Amino acid sequence: MKHPPARRSRGARRGLAAASAALLLASGTVALAQTQASAAAGCRVDYTTNDWGSGFTANVAVTNLGDPITGGWTLEWDFPGNQRVTSGWNGTFSQSGAHVTVTNPSWSSTLGTGASVTPGFQATYSGSNAAPARFTLNGTVCDGTTGPTDPPTTDPPTDPPGDRVDNPYAGADVYVNPEWSANAASEPGGSAVADEPTGVWMDRIAAIEGASGRMGLRDHLDEAVDQGADTIQVVVYNLPGRDCAALASNGELGPDEIDRYKAEFIDPIAEILGDDAYAGLRIVTVVEIDSLPNLVTNVGTGDVATENCNEMLENGNYQKGIAYALQKLGAIPNVYNYIDIGHHGWLGWDDNFSSSADLLTEVAQQSGSLGNVAGFITNTANYGALKEPHFTIDDSVGGTSVRQSSWVDWNRYVDELSYAQAYRQELIGNGFDQGIGMLIDTSRNGWGGSERPAGPGPTTDVDAYVDGGRTDRRIHLGNWCNQSGAGLGERPTANPEPGIDAYVWIKPPGESDGASEEIPNEEGKGFDEMCDPAYGGNPRNGNNPSGALPDAPISGHWFSAQFRELLANAYPPVQ
Repeated sequence: MKHPPARRSRGARRGLAAASAALLLASGTVALAQTQASAAAGCRVDYTTNDWGSGFTANVAVTNLGDPITGGWTLEWDFPGNQRVTSGWNGTFSQSGAHVTVTNPSWSSTLGTGASVTPGFQATYSGSNAAPARFTLNGTVCDGTTGPTDPPTTDPPTDPPGDRVDNPYAGADVYVNPEWSANAASEPGGSAVADEPTGVWMDRIAAIEGASGRMGLRDHLDEAVDQGADTIQVVVYNLPGRDCAALASNGELGPDEIDRYKAEFIDPIAEILGDDAYAGLRIVTVVEIDSLPNLVTNVGTGDVATENCNEMLENGNYQKGIAYALQKLGAIPNVYNYIDIGHHGWLGWDDNFSSSADLLTEVAQQSGSLGNVAGFITNTANYGALKEPHFTIDDSVGGTSVRQSSWVDWNRYVDELSYAQAYRQELIGNGFDQGIGMLIDTSRNGWGGSERPAGPGPTTDVDAYVDGGRTDRRIHLGNWCNQSGAGLGERPTANPEPGIDAYVWIKPPGESDGASEEIPNEEGKGFDEMCDPAYGGNPRNGNNPSGALPDAPISGHWFSAQFRELLANAYPPVQ
């Protein structure tokens, strides 16, 4: 898989619109006990803050989406940090530990359908000031939907067929691929993470039925049902002319084979996913990583353009193929499509950010509806740090902005979390629903171990400050193949931050990005010099060494040495 660096302009740059502070916070399960049997219960919360570093004010706009509430309302949430409410208005506030309860004022005991109330408060904090992950109104989780509550229950209900939840990861047991799990458990210490969920890759037509003795798509779905899983993650990855800017992850279909892609790849996948036997599963599909970002950065006549990408831009088969996949898979009631948005070191520059969001929007519209997209994913199979703890994009050294450092190089973002949250707001501005969520692949971006900086770099100059403090220890931000020194990142988890549906391991740790040397194979995968540790680089990585590990197999095959290094350098450390 290929993740090239971005095309960067040195001239005037468009200002990036500030991300909206209003966040629709979701958890995915809604039917909880209510006092009124058979009542439809539902609510939405928009949480906005004004933060000055050690304190903040917040407004909590609550909209009742269900039947009218009479006799009083109670709003509750848990702070993720040490926030303490000091005063409040439009409600009576109480706090016990992290738990906050707000009851209605005497003059506002009813809340009609569609009516809103906005309690507000002032608070103090130290450290981080993340928004609460979940709000409840009279015991109902405010995820922007409504649902019947008769009979009442306190357990998450089974999702009825055709009724998508807001976040397919919320409250879910996610499928553990037994093939990957066995590989992980076979390595020293690997059993500590062998029960983590990872993506199932459909990267060629033969993979649907199962190739080279491996499980096919239906095998994985059957196993997910047997495991009692709620959610399974499937990567759909076989476009014509796949990954036009690389060779290691080229595919089996030629640039013009769009009809084969539809008839022999997408249609059979859709038929299997639509089987009634799997109607109880939430099926997350990650649709065609790398493709659309390549049409933004690697086309034209510049030194990062490729002939293959220019061909794919001209024939339009990336757009046609993805639109078809979104349409076919989006028609299945329990499928959740997520589209790839590269990563911050690819599309984070001003001249790539909005233009790529516009392209994704156009393709989703071509599928027939923006509703065919549940969300977007960043950092798939890449190494960009989730959070850079020792510097921010707003820092400066001696009057020189961090943006001017060689590492950041005028990017607007220094990590994946800030990029994902800002990109989400850009897409909402393009017309996507407020409820769309983001996924961040954290399978290999932990960057722990002895090389992880303990604090900021020296303030002698901006490069020393950034290079000394950055946790991402790659030689260059554009390096992508089997990176030396990388570690496992955050373990998969739902609702970790506002707007983020989940941290996921879509790229199974220990599966190679590409071979270190040319290895003949029947999978259509070529040899890319960026996977050769002796390679000196190209314009797409600033002519820097590749930073790749030696002795790697072809992409997708088990790479024991890589897995052991990822385990040793995990951050947070593996216990």
